[in-house]
Amino acid sequence: MSTVETEATTETLEKGGNNKSSSPRQIPVISVVTEDEAAQGLLKSMDLNRVVKLLEETDEGELEEKQLQTVKKLVQCYQNGFPLRDLSQIFKILNLCTGKIENQPQFLECVCDILKLCGLPFLKKKVSDEITYAEDTANSIALLGDLMRIPNSDLRIQICKCIVNFYHAEPPKKHITGYQQASSLYKIQMAEVGGLAKSMVQSMDLLENQLVEKLWVLKALQHLSTSEVNCTLMMKARAANEICVHLNDPDPSGQLLFRSSEILWNLLEKSSKEEIIQQLSNLECLLVLKEVFKNLFMRSYSHYDRQLRNDILVITTIVAQNPEAPMIESGFTQDLILFATFNEVKSQNPLVKGLKLTNSYEDFELKKLLFNIIVILCKDLSTIQLLVHGKVIMALFTYVKKPEKHKIIEWSAAQHEELQLHAIATLSSVAPLLIDEYMSCQGNALVLSFLEWCESEDPFLSHGNSFHGTGGRGNKFAQMRYSLRLLRAMVSLEEETINKDLCEKGTIKQLIGIFKNTISKPSEKEESIVLEIQSDILLILSGLCEHQIHRKELFGTEGVDIILHVMKTDPKKLQSGLGYNVLLFSTLDSIWCCILGCYPSEDYFLEKEGIFLLLDLLALNQKKFCNLILGIMVEFCDNPKTAAHVNAWRGKKDLTAASLLIKLWRKEEKELGVRRDKNGKIVDTKKPLFTSIQEEQKVMPLPANCPTVAVMDVAENVRAKIYAVLGKLDFENLPGLSAEDFVTLCIIHRYLDFKIGEIWNEIYEEVKLENLRPVSADANILEAITMASENIGKMVVSLQSEMIESQARQDVQNEQKMYTKIQATHKQRELATKSWENFLARTSNAKTLKKAKRLQEKAIESSRHYERPQNAMFHRTDIKGLNTTVFSGRVVTVESTPTHIIGGPLADTDLALKRLPIRGGALQKVKTVKTVDESKKSKRT
Repeated sequence: MSTVETEATTETLEKGGNNKSSSPRQIPVISVVTEDEAAQGLLKSMDLNRVVKLLEETDEGELEEKQLQTVKKLVQCYQNGFPLRDLSQIFKILNLCTGKIENQPQFLECVCDILKLCGLPFLKKKVSDEITYAEDTANSIALLGDLMRIPNSDLRIQICKCIVNFYHAEPPKKHITGYQQASSLYKIQMAEVGGLAKSMVQSMDLLENQLVEKLWVLKALQHLSTSEVNCTLMMKARAANEICVHLNDPDPSGQLLFRSSEILWNLLEKSSKEEIIQQLSNLECLLVLKEVFKNLFMRSYSHYDRQLRNDILVITTIVAQNPEAPMIESGFTQDLILFATFNEVKSQNPLVKGLKLTNSYEDFELKKLLFNIIVILCKDLSTIQLLVHGKVIMALFTYVKKPEKHKIIEWSAAQHEELQLHAIATLSSVAPLLIDEYMSCQGNALVLSFLEWCESEDPFLSHGNSFHGTGGRGNKFAQMRYSLRLLRAMVSLEEETINKDLCEKGTIKQLIGIFKNTISKPSEKEESIVLEIQSDILLILSGLCEHQIHRKELFGTEGVDIILHVMKTDPKKLQSGLGYNVLLFSTLDSIWCCILGCYPSEDYFLEKEGIFLLLDLLALNQKKFCNLILGIMVEFCDNPKTAAHVNAWRGKKDLTAASLLIKLWRKEEKELGVRRDKNGKIVDTKKPLFTSIQEEQKVMPLPANCPTVAVMDVAENVRAKIYAVLGKLDFENLPGLSAEDFVTLCIIHRYLDFKIGEIWNEIYEEVKLENLRPVSADANILEAITMASENIGKMVVSLQSEMIESQARQDVQNEQKMYTKIQATHKQRELATKSWENFLARTSNAKTLKKAKRLQEKAIESSRHYERPQNAMFHRTDIKGLNTTVFSGRVVTVESTPTHIIGGPLADTDLALKRLPIRGGALQKVKTVKTVDESKKSKRT
């Protein structure tokens, strides 16, 4: 706006404000936008400060008309949107106008027009305007929520429409010269900064019985709740509770329930889930949810209603996860159990009388959601009686049977399969809580019969489309997998009634047979599923056979064979992530529970080199397996045949079992931070076994029934088990040990003595901490025990020092032997070199050769025996006249021609028919050649 125009406007306003008696008065024209300017897209700004002052005046009369006309002109001026720089003043004008609506209703139209313009994109002259005016914009938009307090229906609706337009803004009809639109997300971000969502939630308290306004507010909140920031603000305003209590309010259009459920979903997803659940976990909200769900369940005729019903059930499921939610007190739990089972168990309850689910997708999802919420509800033990009354076990077992041909069912084949798997999975959670109902329904018999069908060759085209059906496409693996999970859950209860019933029905042999089938028919595609099945089978067998010798005998050699098969698995597969680790854990557990204690099975395990396989696994140095394997080794060593197998084992680089155990001991002590010197000797004779954790934790007085740190140390690492195994091997005649191993073995041998001394030291420290003074006799005994323990440590250190010194002397001796051997080798090389030099001298110089020959003949003559018996004939062995120094005689040794040249011994005497090779050399075997005479004879014949 030009300076001249501003001054003219100011003058006009001043004249109009001071001359009250002049009549008739002309209403001042403020920045009139001509048609030509509008067509060119020019924005004529106004002196908004003057407009504010005009609206702040309270004189009545013609001033009201002037104010109204001024606001209308402002609306006309900014018909293409508000610039960001003017926004603060415009919203101040809006606030002043809304304050006049109560006494001057004609201002309502102007206010609504301004709000409509607020729905258009804001305009910026500079790129930096969005940052420069961010605070003003945020405060201005926050004012919209404050204006909701004004008790005017049209105003409130228009404010909500304005907020909705933030998310669906229409571009201005004309481009404004010199201005650009602010980004589409700018308003949304400023609404977040200004806290608009919080004030909109608070405004719902003012709309108790005003349905239309409430629906518009919910629509605005639905859009606002798409942002995490807004959802957090709404959560702080307790929006979830406020919206939920009004879910069941009368609404013919159905929008209230739809928009409310959408907002609750957004709050659960984009804000603190725990806080939202807490807001909904009260009796009032659950009663409303119960009524809404019940109405939708009984009157869901359309696709939309069914979807909404399922959404409400999912929200209820999330709330039910809170153990403090009064699900039982509200009666919701009882209704949900009824709705979940009415199809399978006939009920006379009027709520479900005449109801029937269809095979539509929504009803199918509803059925799965009801199964799911039963699993959640059963975590509250107070629900058990309701589950019994609702016959949930009976309803779920209707799905645990093989599909019957030509039977009409309400679900499609794929749907029935998915519900079947879901029902069995639900039984795994519910059945352990309802043992009596499980047994009364013959649960074991039904599951075993179903497993028999799973193992059979009956044709069955499974779809494997669902989460529970993973890996079960075209086979029965999914059914077998969940059936075994159910059995595992029941066996893990250690209820003798269930286990006895299973064993009487031949479960052990049946499960071993299933395991063998999975081995004989491997499936690489479903390898992880097969491994899980095998793991569950072994865990079930472990639960059945534990502490039961008769059942271990039933497990027998067939069971041992499957265990040995698993133990022979390639160690590389343990890192594959497919489940081999779990299978190996299950296998080790089954060795403990199904083999140990049954001597025939133990002997068979030893015969099949089972101890070798255990030691092979131990040599892999997998910390997670070591404790369990060593525990099994300790128990196996009670069998007198075990020691020979342990001593006979050899690992890589001829490693022995004793050496392996000692290395594990050293590794364990290193990880525990036990102090040892570079040679492995004890450093502190008073605390030879102390770990770094024990050093950090000071001794504290504890009750008699609480184990101390020293006692807990026995169970928390493998040192005690290594001591037990080596103790059963008598610590003597252990093969393959090095000097370092013997040094460590001294400590292991005295482990029990050291541990006893350590515990007595703890007792002594606790007595001092409790300010108790033992009697003289007890004090003397304590001191004697402490001294004895320390003396044992000193004795072990002395023994270790002797071993180290002995080994050092042995090393020196070995080194000297090695040097002697090296020296002899060098001397031999020198003699060989000298002999070669003499040989060269004889061959290159005739005089030297003759001299050597004379010396040789002289040596020969001097060595001869000249006393000859009478009548004896003497034969000379040398040849005179030879100028050689080698020994020559009258006997000639002829080396035969190599066999591969002549084709073997000269057994064939027909040498006349052999042809000599052209290249010469030895005779070679060739084809016989007919002579001329022979060829003539053959012609005659």
